[in-house]
Amino acid sequence: MEKRYIEDLLNKLNKDYNFNLKYSNNFRMAFSHSSYTNEKRIAKHLNYERLEFLGDAVVELTTSEFLFKKFPNLPEGELTKLRASIVCEKTLVKYALQLNLDKCIFLGKGEEKMGGRSRAALLADIFESFTGAMYLEAGLETVKTFLSNTLFTEVDSFEYLSFVDYKTILQEYVSKIKLGVIEYTVLDSSGPSHLKTFTSAVVIDGKQYGSGTAKTKKESEQLSAKAALEKLDYKEI
Repeated sequence: MEKRYIEDLLNKLNKDYNFNLKYSNNFRMAFSHSSYTNEKRIAKHLNYERLEFLGDAVVELTTSEFLFKKFPNLPEGELTKLRASIVCEKTLVKYALQLNLDKCIFLGKGEEKMGGRSRAALLADIFESFTGAMYLEAGLETVKTFLSNTLFTEVDSFEYLSFVDYKTILQEYVSKIKLGVIEYTVLDSSGPSHLKTFTSAVVIDGKQYGSGTAKTKKESEQLSAKAALEKLDYKEI
């Protein structure tokens, strides 16, 4: 049954992303839990753990490269925090379940009865072991495409105001092109105190260049700065 799920998974990825993945010993190993290999008297090193070790490094490398290129103005410390927010148990489990990786795991009978198939730590590990197997079978570019359509899509759902300082970027850019003095003003605030929203605008040399609405004044100013950078056709965000 598990083999069929693995084959279905590979076929879907092949169809969606034009891969050429085929069922192999590496893919079988990527889903073999130690309880299964022990029960079947398979050599201890043939469970998923070695591939998880490799996959962990591959995921960290490709995520680091992705963030490095996407956020050219972000300092090292912020990149590290951002990577940790993406490559974490919660997001790995999310995509493991979306891909039905839980159904692919070879488990021993005892581990199955104890609910191992739904254990978060295992699902996170299996996502990485599967990535490690994919790297061995198809190479780094295939892995990058896979992660770009799974893990890296988390970038779009994060609130990046805590990571990207658009106000500082705007200040430096406006100073560079000598556009004028920057001012921020609150256009509106509404809602009860616990659910308040703020709309701020950024004015440069007396002209409004952008506005933004958020749950705090600080965030609304960051959004207005981001809008201004887009209006100014700033390319590096």
